[in-house]
Amino acid sequence: MKINLKNLTEKIEQEDYLQDLATIKYADLSKSKAKIKEAAAKMVQETAMAIKKGSLSHIALEVTGQRPVTFALESNIINLPYSNYKKIANFFEEGKDYPVNIYFETASDYLNASKFRIDQLATEAELQDEDAVIAKLTAAIAEKIKQVREYEKPAPVTKKAPKKTAAKKTTTKKAAKKTTKAKKTTAKSSSAKSKKE
Repeated sequence: MKINLKNLTEKIEQEDYLQDLATIKYADLSKSKAKIKEAAAKMVQETAMAIKKGSLSHIALEVTGQRPVTFALESNIINLPYSNYKKIANFFEEGKDYPVNIYFETASDYLNASKFRIDQLATEAELQDEDAVIAKLTAAIAEKIKQVREYEKPAPVTKKAPKKTAAKKTTTKKAAKKTTKAKKTTAKSSSAKSKKE
């Protein structure tokens, strides 16, 4: 399947693409690799069906629970989510047809600093071997679940005030030395004056 920039942006704008959203509990999905494979198979099969019909698609799996995460497969000409479709024009020329690929998206507060990741999962040709793509997606989902489970939010960055105490001590010592020298000079000149008299 190929699509030009104008048709792509119009379809995304008008939400003229196959959409599906399934929801599963985090505990159910993270305990069983068979459940992950089942969810991955459904996502890949729906995406393949959309491609065969010449349609774009956004197939999502929302994982609810203590550390929620949303996985999605989107067909697109670039690794940008549909939510950023206006930026696609920055990378492509009008009037040319571009091949559609399948991208795997992960969104979670417990993923990374940007809370989002997108990777190319398959080309249209690779999608012909659904079993291979299902295996690849199953592994990718399992890896992301592990990443979400193990994620530790970085501690908030607090700006520390520069160490002024060390600078003050240095300054104080220098000032003390100057004062001492000044006193010695004053003392010498006073004693010199008394000798002259």
